[in-house]
Amino acid sequence: MTKSKTTSTDDVLLVLCNSMKSVLSNATGRQINYSSMVQKINKTCLKPDIGCFVLFDGGFSGLVILNFSAAAAMELYTTYMTNMGLSVEDLAISHTADDVSDVMGELMNQAVGDFTSVIGHELHTSINQNQPKMLTINKQVVLSIDTNLDRPQARRVSFTTAKNNIFYLELAMDKTEFIKLPNFEEREAFDPDSIIEEEKNKTSQVDTTTAKNPAAEIDLFDELGI
Repeated sequence: MTKSKTTSTDDVLLVLCNSMKSVLSNATGRQINYSSMVQKINKTCLKPDIGCFVLFDGGFSGLVILNFSAAAAMELYTTYMTNMGLSVEDLAISHTADDVSDVMGELMNQAVGDFTSVIGHELHTSINQNQPKMLTINKQVVLSIDTNLDRPQARRVSFTTAKNNIFYLELAMDKTEFIKLPNFEEREAFDPDSIIEEEKNKTSQVDTTTAKNPAAEIDLFDELGI
C-alpha cells in the first residue's frame, strides 16, 4: 500500500515564511531571511513598536501577526519606497507616521496574498484574508482568533533584514493535516504576470510585422473586418 503524504501546520508555516521572504525581498531589493528554528508559543501578541495582523479563513482559519521594531519598520519602509523611485527627502522620518503604517500594511497584504495563492494551489483548498490592520503601540496586546479552534497551535519565527534588524512573524491556527490521496494531481502553476507579459510580446511582434510588411497590415484589418 502506498503511504499517503501529509501536510501539517508547520508545512503551512513554511509556505507563509517563504511568501513573506519573497515579497519583502522583491519589494525592498534587499535580502530578507528567516530563522530555521521555529518557536512554539502559547499565545499570539502584538508588540511594540509596530504590530500588524490579518485574519484568514476558508478551508482552515488562522491569524498572522508581524511585530516590527521601529528600526526594522523604518528600514523596510525606506528601502521599499526608494526602490520605487522616491527620494529619501520625501519620506517619513518616524515609524509613527501614517505613511509608514500604510506601506507596511500593503507589504503584508501582498505577502499574505501570495501565501493564500500558493496554499490554494498546493492543497487544492481556498482561504480568504481580510485587510491587514497596523497598530503603533507601546504595550503588548494579546490577540486570539474569533472562531472555534479545537486544537489551536501557535508558532513564532524571527526574520532578519539586510541591516540585521529583527522582526517576528507569528501564526496561530488549528492543528491540521492535509492528506494527499493516491489520485491527487498536481495543478499547473498559474502566473498572471507571465500571461500578461506573453500577450504584450505577441502584440509587439504583430506591430513589428505590420511595420515591415504593409500587406500584412491589410490582411490583419481584413481578418478583423475593418
